[in-house]
Amino acid sequence: MSTLLYDHPGPRARVRNRILSVVFGIGLAAVLWWVYAKFDQANQWEGWLWKPFTEAATWTQFILPGLRATLWAAAVAMVLSLAFGIIFAVGRLSDHWWISVPAGAVVEFFRAVPLLLMIFFIFYGVPFLIQGPVSAFWAVVVGLTLYNGSVLAEAFRAGIRSVPTGQSEAAYAVGMRKSQVMQLILVPQAARAMLPVIVSQLVVLLKDTALGYIVAFPELLQRGVNDLSANRGNVVAAAMVVAVIYIVLNSLLTSLAGWLDRRSSRRAFRISKQTPKPGPGGTATAGNVTGVTEPQG
Repeated sequence: MSTLLYDHPGPRARVRNRILSVVFGIGLAAVLWWVYAKFDQANQWEGWLWKPFTEAATWTQFILPGLRATLWAAAVAMVLSLAFGIIFAVGRLSDHWWISVPAGAVVEFFRAVPLLLMIFFIFYGVPFLIQGPVSAFWAVVVGLTLYNGSVLAEAFRAGIRSVPTGQSEAAYAVGMRKSQVMQLILVPQAARAMLPVIVSQLVVLLKDTALGYIVAFPELLQRGVNDLSANRGNVVAAAMVVAVIYIVLNSLLTSLAGWLDRRSSRRAFRISKQTPKPGPGGTATAGNVTGVTEPQG
């Protein structure tokens, strides 16, 4: 049995897959054991290095404040990046060159500039332009917004172009304006189609908050590794704990995206079942969802 993109493996392929799984599993276990042995030789598994994580002060003074700053910066940057991406994706698809060309230049420029350099310039260079200081929080948020928003703009643009043109033509045929077609038909479908790419970029955004160390932003990596290890001398242990926290956060974000995708798919299915269908004599009638027939007059 096969599908368009995937052929189910036969008996020989299944045996080969099992063998490869065992080989790679053994290889991964060997690598993990080698890492464990090297850290053990460096006395990185000593109990006193891990003891600080059993103390409440470590969490209340270092890890939780850094986690709170990371989540707040990431949340604000995510909202602004999505808005930036939608606006500039629509701008690049505009029929007016004086909109599409500048929008394309902005997107390409901020995609090309390294994020670390962008945060550095916003924090140290922009104050000379506005004659005032820029906080570390907004330097990180604006840098994340400009970079990730530009990447999302390209994702949205690709998603909009992937929608069949017949849908736009049908919308124009019933008298809808281009702004209505974008808002009601193209952008929602593009967001749904590009959801995996959007989630991947938001995960990158969450991890990139760690680059705020360049401007001393007190995020999770700065507080949970640099500041904590400076006081306790347990940089490897602190890095491992912070890495686990990042993995949990990104897993929750991916799970949330999966839930939203399933919810939107169920909603689209319900709407499709309620779409008016042509009745007897060519008259449009609502789809019979509940199975109850109306009495004939």
